[in-house]
Amino acid sequence: MSSEKKLIVPHALFPSRPGAAGEKKLVVAHAPYWHDGSKISTKNYHIMLAALPAVLMGISQYGAPAVGVIALSMACAMIWELVWNLLLRRPHSIGDGSAAATGLLLGMLMPATAPWWVVALGTFIAIVVGKQIFGGIGFNPLNPPLLALAMLVISFKGIFDFDEALRHYDLGFAMSYPLGQVKYFGTAAIDKFSVGGLLMGQQAGAVGSTFGLGLIIGGLYLIIRGYIRWEIPLSFLVGVFVTALIFNLSDPAKYAGPFFHLFAGYTLIAAFFLAPEDSSSPANFIPMLIFGALAGLMTVLIRNIGAYVDGVPFSILLMNLANPLLDKIRPKAIGKVVENA
Repeated sequence: MSSEKKLIVPHALFPSRPGAAGEKKLVVAHAPYWHDGSKISTKNYHIMLAALPAVLMGISQYGAPAVGVIALSMACAMIWELVWNLLLRRPHSIGDGSAAATGLLLGMLMPATAPWWVVALGTFIAIVVGKQIFGGIGFNPLNPPLLALAMLVISFKGIFDFDEALRHYDLGFAMSYPLGQVKYFGTAAIDKFSVGGLLMGQQAGAVGSTFGLGLIIGGLYLIIRGYIRWEIPLSFLVGVFVTALIFNLSDPAKYAGPFFHLFAGYTLIAAFFLAPEDSSSPANFIPMLIFGALAGLMTVLIRNIGAYVDGVPFSILLMNLANPLLDKIRPKAIGKVVENA
């Protein structure tokens, strides 16, 4: 069947070439585009579903305060987006699930003891400053939850001191923030933690970032279903592992080993839920590998020799800024150059 369509144009537009009955026939051909039926909302809902195991573990550990942080973060994110759409007289976009997913991820990065105004401010930064100002979903150059987290950590560093914030919780294990312990007390503090304990969430931290096994399961689910690519998560984890290994081999008494850095702090939630965010990460194969590896490298550099306990938000944001340059790295086109074609 032909894909051509006839477009009837009034003769007044073409006075020098009159046609039959004052009309001119233009033939317009279009590409055979095929829509697979996927929706933005479907991806966002699956992201929230994949995050559910880590969220449920955080709620089981911290109780009602964790529920409050997650619920308030999601609600505020959707409210900020609705208010922005109303102010700019744009169609309501809450139904695509983007604001809800952003609010959930930001809530997962917060301590269970975060004040309500910090949660509200963080969601404002994520939705309005991080996304809507640039034109909405698909146009943001920086990861919205990480942008909000970085600004909150810089402005209210004490609130994100997990050892101090969560000191009242007694969960039956060494309730300490691993990265904070190593940062201030050296590698001797690692004895409090085991790889298995870190995987099962036996560490202090943000509501949704401590249950390593749950984050891995959620990340693998997103990869298998095709909602994220494997290149960025894998290269990010390899970057963290290799850099931490080099530091550890250079001075084992001062720097923690690679497995500790893989399963502590924001590493796993960043690898599967934050770094692969569509708008702020590369779309081509080689750039994705470079993006993830450099983000992992800078994460460990900031942790070991930087001023902040966890370097995840700052390392990924820096790579977000380099994303447009990285995505220009493309394979050479196959074919022969024809001069004067």
